[in-house]
Amino acid sequence: QVQFVESGGGLVQPGGSLRLSCAASGTIFNIYVLAWYRQAPGKQRELVAQIVNDGSTNYADSVKGRSTISRDNAKNTLYLQMNSLKPDDTAVYYCNKFPRTQAWGQGTQVTVSS
Repeated sequence: QVQFVESGGGLVQPGGSLRLSCAASGTIFNIYVLAWYRQAPGKQRELVAQIVNDGSTNYADSVKGRSTISRDNAKNTLYLQMNSLKPDDTAVYYCNKFPRTQAWGQGTQVTVSS
């Protein structure tokens, strides 16, 4: 089973940007849909964005217009570019297949604060 390792999080001021990366332990070429999820303190894990193997994408309303999901099948890596970050974006971000599996990584912490 493919495992995922997320990176790229950090502390950023409101309005700032971050690019999250997710390295897979195996090929992602044959994974039809990949996704980013996030979990804020005290809240359930939620879907942020998803990308199909043909490049089509879908975003949660909360990040639509501010985020771009992409995948590089040759590098077995998934990305999430996040712009105009808001304090409400503070969460641990995870990547996984869609629908989600139990193969969660450790996530990467994104904190948006002045």
